[in-house]
Amino acid sequence: MAKYENDVKQLLTLIGGKENIQAVSHCMTRMRFVLVDPKKADEKAIEEIPAVKGTFTQAGQYQVIIGNDVAVFYNEFTSYAGIEGVSKDAVKAAAKTNQNPLQRIMGTLGEIFAPLIPALICGGLILGFRNVIGEINFFNNGTQSLADISQFWSGTYDFLWLIGEAVFHMLPVGIIWSITKKMGTTQILGIILGLTLVSPQLLNGFSVAETAAEDIPVWDFGFAQVQMIGYQGQVIAAMMAGFVLVYLEKFFKKHCPEVVSMIVVPFCSLVPAVIIAHTIVGPIGWRIGNAIADVVYGGLMSPFGWLFAGLFGLLYAPIVMTGLHHMTNAIDTQLINSFGGTILWPMIALSNIAQGSSVLAMSVLQKKNERAQQVNVPACISCYLSVTEPALFGVNLKYGFPLVCGMIGSAVAAMISVGTGVRALSIGVGGLPGILSIESDYYLNFLAAMAVAIVIPFVLTYFVGLKKLSKEERGLAEAGAQNPGENGDAQQSSVQETQKAQPETRSAGKTAGTAVQKEASSSESTGRTETAAADGQSLEIKAPLNGKTLPLEDMPDEVFSQHIMGDGLAIEPSEGIVVAPADAEVSAVMEESRHACGLTLSNGLELLIHVGIDTVEMNGDGFELFVKEGDQVHTGDPLIRFDMDKIRAAGHPTMTAVIVTDEGEAKNLQYLTGTQAEAGKTPVITFE
Repeated sequence: MAKYENDVKQLLTLIGGKENIQAVSHCMTRMRFVLVDPKKADEKAIEEIPAVKGTFTQAGQYQVIIGNDVAVFYNEFTSYAGIEGVSKDAVKAAAKTNQNPLQRIMGTLGEIFAPLIPALICGGLILGFRNVIGEINFFNNGTQSLADISQFWSGTYDFLWLIGEAVFHMLPVGIIWSITKKMGTTQILGIILGLTLVSPQLLNGFSVAETAAEDIPVWDFGFAQVQMIGYQGQVIAAMMAGFVLVYLEKFFKKHCPEVVSMIVVPFCSLVPAVIIAHTIVGPIGWRIGNAIADVVYGGLMSPFGWLFAGLFGLLYAPIVMTGLHHMTNAIDTQLINSFGGTILWPMIALSNIAQGSSVLAMSVLQKKNERAQQVNVPACISCYLSVTEPALFGVNLKYGFPLVCGMIGSAVAAMISVGTGVRALSIGVGGLPGILSIESDYYLNFLAAMAVAIVIPFVLTYFVGLKKLSKEERGLAEAGAQNPGENGDAQQSSVQETQKAQPETRSAGKTAGTAVQKEASSSESTGRTETAAADGQSLEIKAPLNGKTLPLEDMPDEVFSQHIMGDGLAIEPSEGIVVAPADAEVSAVMEESRHACGLTLSNGLELLIHVGIDTVEMNGDGFELFVKEGDQVHTGDPLIRFDMDKIRAAGHPTMTAVIVTDEGEAKNLQYLTGTQAEAGKTPVITFE
């Protein structure tokens, strides 16, 4: 009898039968289905199957969480169902058939811009620094900037433009490269096409508006002339040119004999793409981009601009949750190209701040709920630094009212920003640091809008939360039930003093706290006092990689953050190498994607180390696996090497999950977070 025979039979029936399965694959922890009709899946009944730890739907895929044994389950399922599994790319492609055209367009746009975001953020910071150094007149009664009075800073100001120009003027190169990477065609051809759009032989695209028509250089072919105009900073034109190249290359690859494809395909793809880019799609894309910029700019600058701004500020956070916000990158860049600045980006930065302020209020309300604080505090910090997903999905959407309060504050702040003409010189720097990208003339106006984005969401969330949140949610119920006397107060005070000197520790399956708290508390759910190593030897699991240890709730993936797979912690890596955290046997690896590894200790404790989020989609690119299933490893032995830059360029977080999927004979597990860990040396999990 197969190990999961009954579970497999139930899952096939409850998922709608074989005829409802369009494609199926698996990763390290879950089965990934593309269903013909997702409504046929009985989610509640599926979650009651013993082997199933949970289900959810993401990007058109119905995912069933199994755990470390997913490979065995998958093989038994496909064998019983009589279907053939496919690659994860095929599942991803099939999943897109469950998306409407707008979702597919936005998904593609997001995947194109995701690898460019690190460069845009860096470029935005650079322009922000140049703004402070050379554009703000701090000296001599407001007549000179730092660059004006110092040769060093003048040289720095000029030097930094080298990077700013590379990011923003040469943006078409990055866009076309990203398109060819996304579409699976030859990336170097995309880079070359992009370079032809920004060649120094051409009139710089930013200079076209101020150049008389008769002064624009041309290529003269006798029967026709083509203007020699560059497309620096142009987004739409670059995207159109990129897709022309992609489809030409795919066409010639399909119809060209293999024996001459190395010569014919690149030549017949690149040369026509360059001609079409400069004669047809470039001019068309230029006009489309300008038209979009004119509409947005005109709407914001019209007498009803305040209304448009309020609506944008109100809805931007929900737009982020749908993924549609990627479109604003293209619009912002076009506004900068057309008008020398953007009035859209300041509103985005203000929305980040507003949602972060809602989380800050939740943190104040839940200051005695330590488990909630493990999510609130990091989410607030990341939101203020412009990464909003942890705040939106981990806190504000969960409770509902903080999201709405943040939206209201964002709307008011956006109206102030647009109403006072605030403009940004660049995009990429959001949240509180977003002020670095603002034109110096509008600093005070933006500061006023920032104050509104902080105060209104905080005040609204705080007072609504006083009524909405239960005592348990605020962490007050336990304190009220204990009703400690003077001795109890003194003991608790002593505990709190001791806490300050210790890293954060959490027991498996319980509310977060410290080991000291557990010792001081006389009445846990087990009815006994827990003391470290009271009944046996205290053992340790070391950090599997260098980096900051964080609560598992910080993982931007609900399978991990909601402890569906088990308890554990997260590590934000500072180096791309995973080592064995203990002497163990390698119980599971993903040989194709190489992004995760399962270990089993001698006491039966099973550990899953999962690098990044959705990194299975990279199909092993950027990963190197040093072990195979069945290997015996010792603490510090290398398991996986990964390229953090490649992971980020693919649009995935690098945060790594360290999950105890089965405690085996281990008892009293403690998870140490909030420390800077050294791989193979720093304890992150203790147990008896």
